[in-house]
This record gives sequence, C-alpha cells and structure tokens, in this order.
Amino acid sequence: MIAVVDDEESVRSALVRVLSAGGFAARGFATAREFLNSWQLDRPSCLVLDLQLPDISGMEVQIALKVAGAEFPIIVVTAQDSSSVRKECLRQGATAYLSKPLDPRELLRAVALAISGSR
Repeated sequence: MIAVVDDEESVRSALVRVLSAGGFAARGFATAREFLNSWQLDRPSCLVLDLQLPDISGMEVQIALKVAGAEFPIIVVTAQDSSSVRKECLRQGATAYLSKPLDPRELLRAVALAISGSR
C-alpha cells in the first residue's frame, strides 16, 4: 500500500487515483497526525508526503518516522520548492523530492524506484 499524506483533498484524491491507475494500492490521509497514528498497523510500502501540512510539517513527519525506525521509502512533494529544503529532505533520507504540480509519470516512476530499492 502506498500512503499519500496531503491536506488538499483534490490533490490527495488525484494522487491516489494516479497511483491506483498505475497498479498500486493507495490510501490517502488528510493530516500527518492521521497517518502517524496508523502507519504501524498497516505499514505502507512507500509514503508520498506533502511538506506543507497544517498540523505537523512533512519534515517533522519524516524525522519522526526515522526516529521510530520506519523503513519504508518516503517521496516528498511540495509546491514551494527550495534547494535548502530539498537538500535537508534528502539528507534526512527521502528517496525522492518532487515539485508540484506533479507529472503523473514522474510520480509513478519515483514510487516504482523507491519500492524496488533504487535511488
């Protein structure tokens, strides 16, 4: 299952549809807290994580997951691209960092590579 955390319902739904159409089972989460409260029960094979979230930032989620020992790949997505934030996300272990609006093919390629263990 690919987890998608994005607070914008239309974006979250679109990402889930793209992933489903690409052959992946996907589930959307509206908040970071919602995902953090459930990830250990239904461990995702990959996380697509928005950086700009209302409750906890995507960067904080990424760090919390790292501390908790989560071993699934994280693909960070953002509408506010910044080279310093990109570097920090990748330093913290993100498998990929994509800018919105997302190209569906780029997202599917990043997820496939992340799941296969390639970078």
